Amino acid sequence: MEVLSKQKNKLNLRADSKEAALKKRRLVDKIATVVVSAGGIAIILSIVTILVFISIEAMPLWDKVESSVSGSFKLNKNPAIFTSPLIHQQSEDLYPTPDIIAIGVEEFREIAYLISSNGFVHFISLKDGNNIYKVQLKSLLDKKITSVSGSIGNEKFTIGTDDGYILPLKIIFNVTYDKQLKRNLNPKVIEGGLIFIDYSPIEFAEYKEGEEGTKSLVAYNRKGNLILITQEEAGSFFSDSDVQEYRVDLTSDLKGNKVTSLVLDDSLTNIYAGTDKGEIFNWDIKNKENPKLNPIIDASNGNDTEITALGFILGSRSLIVGDNNGRVSTWFKTRGPDNLRLLKKVHILASHKYPVTAVAASPRDRGLITADIKGNIIVHHSTSQQKHHEIKGGEELIKHLTFAPKADGILAITESNNLFDYSLDNEHPETNFKTLFGKVWYEGYSKPEYVWQSTGGTDEYEPKFSLTPLMFGTFKGAFYALLFAIPLSILGAICVSQFMHPTLRNTIKPVIEIMAALPSVVLGFIAALWLAPIMEKIIPALFAMPVIITALTLLSVYGWQSAPKLLKGRFKEGSELFLLIPVIILGVLISIWLNNPIENLIFGGDYKNWLYEVLGLQYDQRNALVVGYAMGFAVIPIIFTISEDALSSVPRHLIAASLALGANKWQTAIRVVLPTASAGIFSAVMIGLGRAVGETMIVLMATGNTPILDWNIFNGFRTLSANIAVEIPEAPHGGTLYRILFLAALILFAVTFLLNTVAELVRQRLRKKYGQL
Repeated sequence: MEVLSKQKNKLNLRADSKEAALKKRRLVDKIATVVVSAGGIAIILSIVTILVFISIEAMPLWDKVESSVSGSFKLNKNPAIFTSPLIHQQSEDLYPTPDIIAIGVEEFREIAYLISSNGFVHFISLKDGNNIYKVQLKSLLDKKITSVSGSIGNEKFTIGTDDGYILPLKIIFNVTYDKQLKRNLNPKVIEGGLIFIDYSPIEFAEYKEGEEGTKSLVAYNRKGNLILITQEEAGSFFSDSDVQEYRVDLTSDLKGNKVTSLVLDDSLTNIYAGTDKGEIFNWDIKNKENPKLNPIIDASNGNDTEITALGFILGSRSLIVGDNNGRVSTWFKTRGPDNLRLLKKVHILASHKYPVTAVAASPRDRGLITADIKGNIIVHHSTSQQKHHEIKGGEELIKHLTFAPKADGILAITESNNLFDYSLDNEHPETNFKTLFGKVWYEGYSKPEYVWQSTGGTDEYEPKFSLTPLMFGTFKGAFYALLFAIPLSILGAICVSQFMHPTLRNTIKPVIEIMAALPSVVLGFIAALWLAPIMEKIIPALFAMPVIITALTLLSVYGWQSAPKLLKGRFKEGSELFLLIPVIILGVLISIWLNNPIENLIFGGDYKNWLYEVLGLQYDQRNALVVGYAMGFAVIPIIFTISEDALSSVPRHLIAASLALGANKWQTAIRVVLPTASAGIFSAVMIGLGRAVGETMIVLMATGNTPILDWNIFNGFRTLSANIAVEIPEAPHGGTLYRILFLAALILFAVTFLLNTVAELVRQRLRKKYGQL
C-alpha cells in the first residue's frame, strides 16, 4: 500500500508539475501575444502618425486666399489736422487735398503716404486715418502734378507736371527702437532733380536708374510726343567721369497712335507703350543713341481694344497688360524660329467684367492685383495663372492701388478719395496642381516645360516647383537599378537553391546577405568618386563584356561537360561554378584590353561624340548606369535572400516527382520550382523596388542630382528622396519650399504604400494559385 501511495504521490507531483509548466507556458504565450500585438499596433500607429504629420505639414499648400478690410477712410471728410514737425508751419489745411493721385505704404502697414496733385506728400496712420506728417515737394512749389508712376515696392515714384517737367521721388522709412522696444518709423522724402521734357503736360513718365550710373527717362505728353532721355557716365577707372546725355524723339514711330500706358523695364533696355487701338509698341534701347522699334504687337487681336494699364511682374521681365474689355494677361519675350526674341502672350489671367484701371505687382513673388472702374480687385498669380481672390468694390473707380511691401496687404484709392486698406492672407501663391505636376511656361523658356529649380541668385527669381521631374527620376533610378539587380539576384537564387551543394549554399548565402549591411552612403561615395571615373573611360568595354563573358562561359561549360566523369566526381555538386570565376575575370580583362580598339573601330575614336552626333545622347560622368551598378549592391541581397528562401521552401515531393518523371534539374527548376515560388519571388522584387524607390544617398551622390526628364542611361536624374535631403536644410520653416518637400515625402510614402499593397495582393493570388500543388 505504501508503494502504491508513493507511486500515486509521484504521479500527482508529475501532474502538478506538468500543470504548473503548462500554466507557465500559457502565461508566457499570453505575455508574448500581448507584447507582439502591442509592438505591431505601435508600428501601425507610428506609421499613421508619420502620415498624419506629413499631411498636416503639406495641407496649407491648398489653403484658400483670404482678405479682410483693415481700414476704410474717407479722406475728404476726416477732420484730423496735425502740425508737421518735418516742415515749417503751413497756413493751408494740412489734410490731403481731394485730388490724391498716388499711394504707398511701409512694410509694417502702420503708415500710408499719399501724393496729392498740389505737390504734397501726406503721411497718415492706418490705425485711425489721422494725419501724421505733411511734406511739400520744394521742386514743385509752383507746379501741378499731372501724372505719377510708382515702382514695385512703393519706394520710388516718377512725377510729371503740367509744364512739362519730371521729378524723380524716393520715399523711405528709417526704423528705430527705443528702450522699451517700441518701433518708431521716421519717413524721409528724397527729391531728385527736375528734368525738362517739353512745354506740355506730362501724361505718362517712367524714370529709372541702372548700374554704373546709367539713368533713363521716357515720357509722353499731351502733344503726343514720346521722348527718351538717357544719361551715362563716360570715363575710366583712372579718370574723372563725364556725364553723356542722349535725347531721342520716338514720336515718329507711333505713327499718330495715342499712348494710353507707358513703362520702362528695370534693366533699361526696353520701353513698352500701349495704345488706344490695342497695340503694344516695344523699343529696344540697348543702343541709347539709336533705339530700335521691334515689330508692333496687336494685343487686342484686331478688335482695337484700348490698353488701359501696363505694368511689370517682379523682375521686370514679364509685362502685365490690362485692356478696356477687362482682360488681363502677362507677356514676355521668347525666342522665335529666326532666333529673334519677340514679345508673346504667355499667361491669360482672370478677366474683369469692366475696363481695367490699375495694375500692381507683388514685391515678393509673381503675384499681381488688378482693379476696374467698379472698384473690383482681383488677386492673380502669373506663373500658376490662378485667380486667388476677388474683392468686390463699391461701384466706384479705383485710381491707384498697390501691394504692401510684404505682400500681406493691399492699399487702394478711389475716385472720390476713399482709401481702403485690405489685409491679405496668401502664404503659398505659387502652388496649385498645375505648377506642381503640370507643364508651366516660365520666363525665358520657349515653351511650357516640367522644371524643378526652387531657388535662384536674386529676389526676382521665378521659383519652379514641378515635382514631375523628381517623380520621373525616382522611377528611372529604380528601373535601372532593378534592370541589373533582378536577373542577377533571381538567377543567383535559383542556382544556389537548386544546383549548389548544401555546404556551399550555407556558406555563399550569408556572404551575399552581408552585402545588405553595406551603408548606402559608402556605396554612393565609392560610386561617385571611384566607379564613375573608371566607367567613363571604359564604356565600350562595359558593353563588350556581356558578349565576351557569355562566349567564354559557354566555352567553359562545353569544356566541363566534355571532361571525364572521374575528374568531375572529385568536386561537390555546384562547385563547378567556382571555375567560372577565372573565366569571368579573363573576360573582363579581355574587354578592357579591347576598349580602345572597339572605340576606334565602332565609335570613331570618341564614343561620347558618337553618342551625341548619332543618337543625340549626352554622356555625364555621374549617370543612371553608375547608379544601376551601385544600387545593385543594395538591392541584390534583398531580392536574392527572399527569392532563395521562397525557392528552398518548395516541397521536396514536387521536385522528386518531377525528377522521377524524367525531367532534369533545369526543367524542374523552371517548370515546377519557379512557378511554385513565384509568390515569394514577386514579393522579393516588390520589396527590392520599394528599397530602390526610397534610396537616398546612392542617388544623391552618384547621379549628379539633375532634375531632368530623360530616359537616357548616360545622364543623371534627381529623386524625391534625394531632393528632400538636399533642399530641406535650406527651406525656411513653414515656407512654400518647406511644405512642398513634405508633399514630396507624402507622395513617396503613398507610392511605397501602393507598391507594397499591390505586391501583397498579387502575392496572395499567386500563393492561392500554386499553393494547391
